[in-house]
Amino acid sequence: MAGTRSEPRHGTGERRTVDEREVARFAALADTWWDPRGSMRVLHKFNPVRVGYIRDEAARHFGRDPASLTCLQDLSVVDIGCGGGLLCEPLARLGAEVTGLDPATTNVEVARLHAERAGLSIAYRDETVEALAARGKRFDIVCAMEVVEHVADVGAFVAACCAVVKPGGLLFMATINRTLKSYALAIVGAEYVLRWLPRGTHSWEKFVTPDELTDTIEDGGLSVLDRTGVVYNPLADSWRPSRDLDVNYMLVAARPGEAGA
Repeated sequence: MAGTRSEPRHGTGERRTVDEREVARFAALADTWWDPRGSMRVLHKFNPVRVGYIRDEAARHFGRDPASLTCLQDLSVVDIGCGGGLLCEPLARLGAEVTGLDPATTNVEVARLHAERAGLSIAYRDETVEALAARGKRFDIVCAMEVVEHVADVGAFVAACCAVVKPGGLLFMATINRTLKSYALAIVGAEYVLRWLPRGTHSWEKFVTPDELTDTIEDGGLSVLDRTGVVYNPLADSWRPSRDLDVNYMLVAARPGEAGA
């Protein structure tokens, strides 16, 4: 998630979860989203793992062939906190009808321009998930990747994410566990030693454990189907799925009902 201080559109009575300090922190990075050697280089390396996870789990759930280049054909997807569109574009290339949300007009403009240059049709909006929920919008697949640790109210944010999942649809989330190991690796290591991320990108106390996130999602009426860790291999300079949930992890949850309802 990234953004500027520009005020996002939201519905009357909406419970705001956008943390304006977090939005401002990412504002200066808006122009670097598509630079694989810039401030987002870690996300560029991480992206293939999360795309693969979404593709494989969605294909399994919706009865598709994950090897097909159009395995997400005709499925509606919303990426919450889309930033510059790094996740939206590969999902669109797999055939999905993609909407990207970000509370920052700057990032939406960056994402929209890049998609246009790539010849991709993606609907980008400087809007919050709470606003979507208030309008009754629903999607086959809802993604909130690396966003939970930046919101002001985790419970309200997750509830809104759950609310926009169609019956039979899926919710994907990725975030960072709140452990001593995550403090050492995700903050001290990544921000101060390796300088992969600007200092202050993360606050350890805002990290969410897998059990906390699972409970909150289940309160929203969904059932968690899978949880997987993601670890960095320094020899290969790449990320891979792992059983280790101590630092980075992803999960997928489903809303009961018939897919496509």
